[in-house]
Amino acid sequence: MYVFVLIRKYFYFIFLLFILAACGKKKNKVTAHSKPSGPPPAAVVDMYVVRNIPVSDNIILPGTVIANESTEIHPEISGRLTQLNIAEGRQVSKGTLLAKIYDGDLRAQLSKLAVQLEQAQRTTKRYEELLKINGVSQQEYDMQVLGINNIKADMAVVRSEIQRTEIRAPFNGTLGLKNVSPGAYVTPASILTTIRQNSQLKLDYTLPEKYISKVAVGQIINFNIEGNSKDYTARVIATERGLNEENRSMGIRALILNNDGKILPGVFVKVSTRFDPDPNAIMIPSQAVIPQARGKKVAVYRNGIAEFDDIETGYRDSAKVQITTGLKVGDTIIVSGLMSLKPNAKVKVGNILQ
Repeated sequence: MYVFVLIRKYFYFIFLLFILAACGKKKNKVTAHSKPSGPPPAAVVDMYVVRNIPVSDNIILPGTVIANESTEIHPEISGRLTQLNIAEGRQVSKGTLLAKIYDGDLRAQLSKLAVQLEQAQRTTKRYEELLKINGVSQQEYDMQVLGINNIKADMAVVRSEIQRTEIRAPFNGTLGLKNVSPGAYVTPASILTTIRQNSQLKLDYTLPEKYISKVAVGQIINFNIEGNSKDYTARVIATERGLNEENRSMGIRALILNNDGKILPGVFVKVSTRFDPDPNAIMIPSQAVIPQARGKKVAVYRNGIAEFDDIETGYRDSAKVQITTGLKVGDTIIVSGLMSLKPNAKVKVGNILQ
C-alpha cells in the first residue's frame, strides 16, 4: 500500500513538470511573436540639387489679323436709292460718293424756304427804313430780323438732311461686296457694303497675366499663318490699360511689318513671343512636381527625411519646369519614388541627376 502511494505521487510530480514545461514554451512563443520588428528601411531615391539655369521664355499664342481701318457702310436716313456707285473690290478715296438716297422732297423744302427768306429780307428792309422815321417800333423791326434768322436755321437743317442722303467713303480703302441694288429702300440698319484699309494691317492677341510685365510698346514679335512657312514680324504699338476679368489676360495690338500680300484681315495666326532670358531662373525636372487638388508640391530632402513644400510654377519645356515660388538654390529635391513616399519618411540618396 505504501509503495502504491509513492508511485501515484511520482506520476503527479511528472505530470506537473510536463504542464509547467508546456506553459513556458507557450509564453516564450508569445513573447517571440510580440517582439517589435523595428522601423521600415529608408527608401533609396534619386535627387536633384536646385540651381540657377538661364531661361529664355518663348510662348505661342493665338492671334487675329485686322485691317488698319474697317467699317460697314450704312445710310444715315431711310429712303430709296437713286444712285449706287459701289464697285466690288475697288480702291476708293476718302469722300468718294458711294450711294445717293432720293432727296427731291428735301430740295423742295429748301426751295420753299429760300422764297420765304427772300420775302422776309425785303420786308425787313422796308421795316428798317420805317424805323428811321419812327414808322414802326424797334420791337416790330426786331421780330422781322428774328424771322429771317429762323428761316436761315430751317434752311441749314434741310441742307444737313440733304447731305445725309449722300453716302461717302469714310477713308481710303477697298470696297467689299455689294449688298443692295439701285432703287432699293434702305434704312440705317441696312449694310450697303464694307470698306477696309488693307495697306497697313494690324495683329491682335492676348497675353496671360504673368507675362504682362515683360511686354512693352516697340517690342518685336514673330508670327506664322496656316499653310505658309514664312516667318512674319510685327511691332507692338499698344496694350490695353487693364486685364480681362474672365481670363486674366491683357489685349495687345501690333503693326505687321512685312506683309507680302498673302495676309488678309481675319486670318488666324500663331504669335511667337520671346522674352529676355532670366539668368536666375530655377528649373527642376518635370517629374519632381506633384500635382495637388489645390496647387503643386515638391518633396525636399532635409536631414535624411522627405518634407513636402508648396510651389508655384512658370515656364515649362519638354523636360523641366520653372519654379517661381517655393524653392531656393541649393535645395535638394526628390525626383523618383514619389508615388509611395509619405511626409517625413526616411530616404537615402541614390543618384544625383544633372
